[in-house]
Amino acid sequence: MAQTMRALVFEGAGLPLRLVRVPVPEPGPGEVRIAVAACGVCRTDLHIMDGDLRCPKPALILGHEVVGTVESCGSGVMALRHGDRVGVPWLGHTCGQCSFCLRQHENLCDAPQFTGYTRDGGYAEYLIADSRYCFRIPDSYDDEHAAPLLCAGLIGYRTLRMAGDARRIGIYGFGAAAHLVTQIASSRRDGRSMRSHARETPVPRTWPAAQVHAGPVPATLTHQFRWMRR
Repeated sequence: MAQTMRALVFEGAGLPLRLVRVPVPEPGPGEVRIAVAACGVCRTDLHIMDGDLRCPKPALILGHEVVGTVESCGSGVMALRHGDRVGVPWLGHTCGQCSFCLRQHENLCDAPQFTGYTRDGGYAEYLIADSRYCFRIPDSYDDEHAAPLLCAGLIGYRTLRMAGDARRIGIYGFGAAAHLVTQIASSRRDGRSMRSHARETPVPRTWPAAQVHAGPVPATLTHQFRWMRR
């Protein structure tokens, strides 16, 4: 096997990613090395590149919508084996010991690691991932179709689960997650979907204190670009 791999490396805000050769990483205990087949582009990746999010790791490899094949396993890996097709999401590792992890709220972990942010991501030929945070990908999904499910798909699925068995749901905004939720929700109706667009919906809104002097702002959402009317 080659000792180096190609990777797109982030070197600073406002700079383009640079294609370089870096050493092929080795999996540690509980980790797997994945041969990357596809990796999507998330808005979070662009926030990092623009400097909106502080980069905590020098020479960072971005990308957290990863689909690939397990190429090598570290010690202690039991659930995966060589050749398994898996996906790797944004949440790449948790401590397993804090109060949130012990209550199965790993998304609120006190010491998390994030794929493509605090640990190298999928804009490379190979990726090291915590085997506990790898998802098996069915053969029915193409690589490029499966990749977005590792971010917007997970977010949308979590919110839809919170709705339980509800037959009628409201979706605020229509980004990547909402568009996936809509497809899943429609399939629950045996393909018979029904939709309507709220033209004016009274909502309470509180602006962040970092932007203005905080206080409740009565507002109305409209379908126009001038979306807030005081």
